[in-house]
Amino acid sequence: MACKVLVVCGSPVVASADLLRRLAGECDHVVAVDRGLDALLGAGLGCDVYVGDADTVSEAGRALVDAAEDFEVERHDPYKDYTDLALALESVRRRWPCAEVVTTCATGGRPDMALSVLGLLAGYADAPVWIEENEVTARILHQNEIWTIENAEGKTFSIIAIAPNTKVSEHGLEWELDHSPLGLLADTGISNVVRSTATIQVHTGTAIAYLYK
Repeated sequence: MACKVLVVCGSPVVASADLLRRLAGECDHVVAVDRGLDALLGAGLGCDVYVGDADTVSEAGRALVDAAEDFEVERHDPYKDYTDLALALESVRRRWPCAEVVTTCATGGRPDMALSVLGLLAGYADAPVWIEENEVTARILHQNEIWTIENAEGKTFSIIAIAPNTKVSEHGLEWELDHSPLGLLADTGISNVVRSTATIQVHTGTAIAYLYK
């Protein structure tokens, strides 16, 4: 049976301690990505695996990594070809094949890094991929994947194509779509409103769907 893994990334925009504790409690394993370890420590949490080059983690966090006994460490040279998140996702694939991935502390900060995060998460097609932040829940939807949203009446919903030739259907929203093409990064699906139990399906391509809390 596939498990669920929380990946705490290194964005300078940190999820609240309450959110981190809830997510950690809902997941089977926790992976800290560089200064994501600091976010976990601030919430009174630990991790199962640390992945990173330790270039942004605090001195206290680096000391824990250097002397790690309670978690595994995958330490990388800062002069590498891949980001820490890319290496963390590869670690998840290797350790827990087909694991569902929940990421947090993944958005905000530098826009180039934020776009890179979306690209990396879109490339993880092994199982459902979520982004959980203080104000939003997002899901990467690959071809034939469906997201059913319940108990969210009145909340704002958006969907954006992040691959060419993306076609989607969405029902239970103010403005519905039926096998409709979405242009790459186009604004067709921006700022919709949930009216009842909503069903979002991507027929072809890849999209990211956002539900604002």
